[in-house]
Order: sequence, then structure tokens, then C-alpha cells
Amino acid sequence: MHTMWKGSISFGLVNIPIKLFAATEDKDIKLRSLHKECRAPIQYEKKCTNCHQEIAPDDIVKGYEYVKGKYVVLSDDELKQLKEEQEDKAVEIVDFVQLKEIDPIYFNRSYFVGPGDNGVKAYSLLREALRKTEKIGIAHMTIRSKKQLAILRVYENCILMESIHYPDEVRNAAHVPGVPEETAVNEKELQTAISLIDELTTTFAPEQYEDTYRIALMDKIKEKIDHNEGVTPNAGAAAPREDVIDLVSALQASIERTKGPDREAAKAPAAKGTAEKKKKTSRKKASEAK
Repeated sequence: MHTMWKGSISFGLVNIPIKLFAATEDKDIKLRSLHKECRAPIQYEKKCTNCHQEIAPDDIVKGYEYVKGKYVVLSDDELKQLKEEQEDKAVEIVDFVQLKEIDPIYFNRSYFVGPGDNGVKAYSLLREALRKTEKIGIAHMTIRSKKQLAILRVYENCILMESIHYPDEVRNAAHVPGVPEETAVNEKELQTAISLIDELTTTFAPEQYEDTYRIALMDKIKEKIDHNEGVTPNAGAAAPREDVIDLVSALQASIERTKGPDREAAKAPAAKGTAEKKKKTSRKKASEAK
């Protein structure tokens, strides 16, 4: 695994050097947007909404829209200073609580925590303490220049850190439209629903669940590749000529030629030509020897 962050865990007077590793990965299939006619990728240009000119990176500044159409501009130096003030390579545990006290809505991103240099003993101590007490640590941390709230818990034989949302980042459920108030339900219907839940209750086995859409999409992509349905950008009539060799297309064409019905016919003339060349060479050498 690639180390994405180095720092330390601190609680009380204990300091544990650690390394962070991404615990999850995005396996979504990325699809490019192509021009329907040319089959070429679409480019998205950065243009000013006022003067409609294309903007270079050096002409872009950051701004916060505090009311509609009005912005406060923050310079790169101001943003850099704020980041440096917040930058801290320590994960500071401030409290220990029960995991069941935190609603899953707060969970954000997961990271595996590994021991850093000379941190194995202290790492093992924290892991066993969390495991024995069945508690999790609530901590403050800064990662990628962003101050975050996090929890530390034991997952299998590893310490896992999960960033969690701050309370003001979780929207108020009371604002969801159309949610009915507490109302009486039919007792018979309720018991039937409970019976159905009981019948479907099992032990959680994550390996039995899979992203069926991603699998079906990948199968469809492979099917199109197998049927040679791949496309390349169409050259426009007015497009400038480029002396660039598309190696992928050339290799693919070479492979297709080896599979074609004319393969033997193509080999025969080549073999015949090679034989004639060898005969001429032999006659020339014999003549020179004389």
C-alpha cells in the first residue's frame, strides 16, 4: 500500500508515530465524453462568464460568494498562510466513547493506520487498550490541509481511523419534506412486517454483496471489444495532417492481419521471395569462389 500521510497519534503523554493508508478505493468505471460525430474526447475550457474569454491558470483567483453576485477574494498567500497555521501532523485523541453512540451518518472516509518508525510497541499498546475496553477514540487531525474530526477503532488486527463530519455538516432531518408525523399503524400489518424482517435477518457477510451495475457495464465493454466495436476519432475534412503514428492502432491492425483468412496467402509470397533470394545469394557465392 502507498503511504499517504505520516504523523503521530497522541493521547495524554503517549506519542505514537504512524502512517496512513487508504482503506477503501473507488472502483467506478470512468467513461469519457466523446463527440458523437468525430468520436473524439470533449475538451472543457475555462471561460469567464462575463467577458467570455478563455482564462489562463495565472488569471484565476479564489473567491467566496457571500451574497448572490458578490465575492470576497482570497489571495494565494492568504490561503497558504491559513493552511500553514492549521497544518499539524498529530492526531490528538481528546475523548473515548462507545462506537454505538455515533450514528453512521457521521462517518466519512476510512484509513488504515500503521506504525511508523519505532512505533510498534506503542501502536500495539493502543490497539490492545481499545480492544479490551471496547472503546473508540475521538480525535482532531489535519489531513490535506483540512482540519477534521476522526475516530480511532480496531478493525481486525489493525487500527482504523475514520474521518467523521462535524455536527454542523449533518443536515437537519426535520427539514426533509413530506415525512409523516408519528401515526398509529395497524397492529396486524406491523406484526406481518416484523415477521418478514425476522425471516430476512442474517449475519452480515460483505463478500456476498457486489456492484452488479459495474460488473454488467464491464461485461458490456469487454463484449464490444471482443466484437471489434472500438472506435477512433474520425479525421475531419479540414483537420490538419499530423505525421504521428498511432502505435496502438498499428499494433491492433497487425494482430488482426495475423488472424485473417489471407494469412497463409500473405506468408506464401514472402516465403517464395525468401527462397529466391537465398538461391541468388548461393549462386553469387559459388561464382566468387571460382
